[in-house]
Amino acid sequence: MPLSLDLSGRLAVVTGGVRGVGLGISRALLEAGADVVAVARRESAELPSAGGRTARFASLDVRDPDAVQAFFDGLDRVDVLVNNAGGAPFLPLAEGELRTHIKIIELNLTAALIMSRAANARMQKQDEGGSIIMIGSVSGVRPSPGSAAYGAAKAGLDNLATSLAVELAPRVRVNTLTLGMVRTEQAHLHYGDEEGIAAVSHTVPLGRLADPYEVGAACAFLASDLSAYITGSSLLLHGGGERPAFLDAANVNKEDQ
Repeated sequence: MPLSLDLSGRLAVVTGGVRGVGLGISRALLEAGADVVAVARRESAELPSAGGRTARFASLDVRDPDAVQAFFDGLDRVDVLVNNAGGAPFLPLAEGELRTHIKIIELNLTAALIMSRAANARMQKQDEGGSIIMIGSVSGVRPSPGSAAYGAAKAGLDNLATSLAVELAPRVRVNTLTLGMVRTEQAHLHYGDEEGIAAVSHTVPLGRLADPYEVGAACAFLASDLSAYITGSSLLLHGGGERPAFLDAANVNKEDQ
């Protein structure tokens, strides 16, 4: 079969698709030819656009099963779902209100379950099936101090993806895109000022944080025919990962010794 990254004629739903990483995803999918519905609680001042086309916006609480079902019932079809909505502030588990930690799990894990279930019901009826992409995080595959609820949710998201890849096959493919650090308009909240961002960038083998568009490009690949035999997989997008801390702490094997 001919393979192509052309997503023309396909409808993609991107949760949290108007800001940050989601904005980059929406733009990349538009550029690849897809029609994009960017979902969020609040509309941004400017909707995602690329290639002379602009995404549609839908106001939706992705944690509300009834609202999610009504949203999908209103679509003619759905070919791609990117479960991107999420995030969390720095908040150790012993601090803050318990409900805050629970809401972090609901946004980062439960919402993806709700959205995936509703999207699958539509995709299973389509001859072409569909592709579901979970936006995961390295916080789900390593300790996540200061954001334990977020890390636990992202770990669960990866398991949800591998489980659904088996349950929903062969018509629907499900994969995870596991992100490292990404430079968005809110990067200063996590890494500090420009000096802090530069210092953090130096801990990445590629020497910089990812651009949101690069996340979108990977999503376009996972949504396309080029990945027709990829399901139940996790694609790492972290610039080479993190240098092990013990290498800097040890007092042997130093170049200046």
